[in-house]
Amino acid sequence: MTFAIGLFDLFTYAIPGALHLAVLAYLAGAPHWIDLAAVSRGPGVVLVIGVVVASYLLGYLAYPMGARAGRWLPRRRKRNAREEFLRRNPSARGQAFVEADSFLLLSALRLHDADAALEATRLRTAGLMLRNSSPALAVAFPALVAQGRLMSHWASVKTLELSFWVPEVERP
Repeated sequence: MTFAIGLFDLFTYAIPGALHLAVLAYLAGAPHWIDLAAVSRGPGVVLVIGVVVASYLLGYLAYPMGARAGRWLPRRRKRNAREEFLRRNPSARGQAFVEADSFLLLSALRLHDADAALEATRLRTAGLMLRNSSPALAVAFPALVAQGRLMSHWASVKTLELSFWVPEVERP
């Protein structure tokens, strides 16, 4: 049995899913609902496989949230790929492919020149990864700000403690 994940699946589902899993682990671990240390003491291979599978599934389940987040944000700039392409390449005006659907064009490119199509696929995949990561990062934002403030406080306390225990600091 062969199991393969392509770059599209990895970037579109697994990476955003890993962010969602990290946010869920933080939100469940901070109030001690789960013992993350006990989870990490489990068998390493099983833990890695579990994290990878959970990341992929969470990314797949969170895909609609990313799509909805992409529609919520207002488009301040009107971007039209055809207009921009024709502005850059005026000699292409009037050719049939300019009016064709972009997904149909990408399929034709994959059929005739897979290497050239890979660049467009990579850009589309990176955009979907960023879009699908946005819900997890939006949820994580307040927690990260609070954690940053707490760490800054701890650093100040630690600096004072170390200054107290190092006698050379007091001397001019």
